[in-house]
Amino acid sequence: MDNHTRPPWDEYFLDIAYLVAKRSTCIRRNYGAVIVKDNIIVSTGYNGAARGEPNCIDTCRCVREQFNVPKGERYELCVAVHAEQNAIIAGDPVKMQGATIYVSGYGHNGQPASAEPCLLCKRMIKNAMIKRVVFLDEYGKKKNIRFGIND
Repeated sequence: MDNHTRPPWDEYFLDIAYLVAKRSTCIRRNYGAVIVKDNIIVSTGYNGAARGEPNCIDTCRCVREQFNVPKGERYELCVAVHAEQNAIIAGDPVKMQGATIYVSGYGHNGQPASAEPCLLCKRMIKNAMIKRVVFLDEYGKKKNIRFGIND
């Protein structure tokens, strides 16, 4: 008999988010997001340039990297749409209500990057009526955020 242990759901979906991040077109950090309801994937997204815009990996240019802009600052300089935003845009609004979004990311050096959603993404997540966010911090530790009706 196989001694293989199946991963818990959170770990399973975080692993999928990590795999989705491999589609990222950002040269600075790669993020993937998976929206899940009742253990069924509703939508996925990764960070990258808006449709029709040149990708950073193709132009080999990141303005935020060029000016050493710290994480979480000066997003207006970036051409990318965040992974969470892309997953929400691609998802069915009805299926997202009460769902969980899983977010995973890593830097260009392959090391884990904090995948805590930015303030704008948190607003979009709440507006999509997603109730829970599960992400990995820069140490690879799992974190949770829960949104209630009055948050």
